[in-house]
Amino acid sequence: MERIDRTGPEERPGPEENRTGPEEAGTGPEKGRVGPEQERSGPEEDRTGPEQERTGPEGARGARRPVRAAGAARTVPGDRPAPLASFAYTAADEEKRRGVRRMKTTATGLLLLVALVYVLATWAKNEGVGGWPGFVAAAAEAGMVGALADWFAVTALFKRPLGLPIPHTAIIPTKKDQLGASLGSFVGENFLSGDVVRGRIHGLGVGRRVGAWLAEPEHADRVTAELSTALRGALTVLRDADVQAVVGEAITRRANAVEIGPGLGKMLEKVVADGGHRRVVDLVCTRAHDWLVLHGDSVMEAVQGGAPGWTPRFVDKRIGERVYKELLRFVTEMRDMPGHPARASIDTFLTDFASDLRTDSDTRARVERLKSEILGRGEVQDVIASAWASVRSMIIAAAEDEQSELRLRARASLMGLGARLATDDRLQAKLDGWLEDAAVYVVTTYRTEITSLISDTVASWDADQTSKKIEAHIGRDLQFIRINGTVVGALAGLLIYTVSWALGA
Repeated sequence: MERIDRTGPEERPGPEENRTGPEEAGTGPEKGRVGPEQERSGPEEDRTGPEQERTGPEGARGARRPVRAAGAARTVPGDRPAPLASFAYTAADEEKRRGVRRMKTTATGLLLLVALVYVLATWAKNEGVGGWPGFVAAAAEAGMVGALADWFAVTALFKRPLGLPIPHTAIIPTKKDQLGASLGSFVGENFLSGDVVRGRIHGLGVGRRVGAWLAEPEHADRVTAELSTALRGALTVLRDADVQAVVGEAITRRANAVEIGPGLGKMLEKVVADGGHRRVVDLVCTRAHDWLVLHGDSVMEAVQGGAPGWTPRFVDKRIGERVYKELLRFVTEMRDMPGHPARASIDTFLTDFASDLRTDSDTRARVERLKSEILGRGEVQDVIASAWASVRSMIIAAAEDEQSELRLRARASLMGLGARLATDDRLQAKLDGWLEDAAVYVVTTYRTEITSLISDTVASWDADQTSKKIEAHIGRDLQFIRINGTVVGALAGLLIYTVSWALGA
């Protein structure tokens, strides 16, 4: 009978907590030693009771210590990789193990049955019964041999039969790391080759399938919603201070690196040529006329205040009134006459200034100095930095609103892309080629890392728990080997005995 180790992968003590006692392990001071007392198995089924094997999702015996997170690193004796907490022996495994025990009972019962048949047939033969006892005894004897041989083969996979140190037994516990390395190499050579990956992706027709899927309105809505959620999450994670600093620095550096004089000159020249500045002139003239009408007294007082002290007051007043009337007349004529000479002078001035911005080095240098002074002011930097908050709020609001222009345009773009992918062979081939190249690059560049994940993971598993878990999953089918060995052995023995009897006769 196998004595079950009650310590699961979450509880197995490391070198710093090697506590052995009746309540912890139940194996005495020589805990962990394989011997006939600890690991003894035979044809009879392994009988485990609740007091011997209490396992569940929380680990052995209810996880007396805090369970480590899946994949948590831990040191175990011999510097072996620590078993992963995610490889715990679960309740589902225990249910499968009960099925294995039932099949063991069946296979062992069949062995005992053929043994009983052999005893009865041999007794009948020794009592002088002729004919059939010899055939039955030969079949039963061969059946026992086949059953015992297959029992040994199946048991040798998971443990040492009868606890004896027979070579090439307990294959899984002792060869676990080598099996993991071999599995990793097999996967790398046969599944992670560039030709295999490229052929598989090419056969899937990803471009056509993605296009047909995206062309459906409900699928486009789903992708749009997911993208909006991701966008909101990304904007939420970003720190405003960091983004504002980056945006401010980027705008300032870009503005300082580019000379704006020629660009402004070209733009101003086009505006003047198209007459776009005339509305500005109209607005200035209108506002100037309205201001003069409302503040005539202020204008006249200003003119009178600048007159010499020796001039009579009535003269100053008449001069002020005359200046005001002429100024008002000039502004009114300029407002009402599109062909006013002053307007033509403004056109000439702006045209000359635009030319100087593009060709005159002194003007361009003065514009650059003015630009640097403006950008260097703290108020301007604050405006540049605060622009991010406005942009962020605008994007979040648009992402949350299903009827916003941003989401509607994104949905329309996705559906259009899907329609093109579903019908355009060249676009499909281009997308499939990108995916194939990317996948081949990943598997060829990181093949060692991918396969080492398999070998390192297997190496991190506890040998006893690995053996138990694998036996729980495939042990039931292995018990059919014992049953088949009994039946096939009996038939082979009967055939051999029959041939021998026939030749002897």
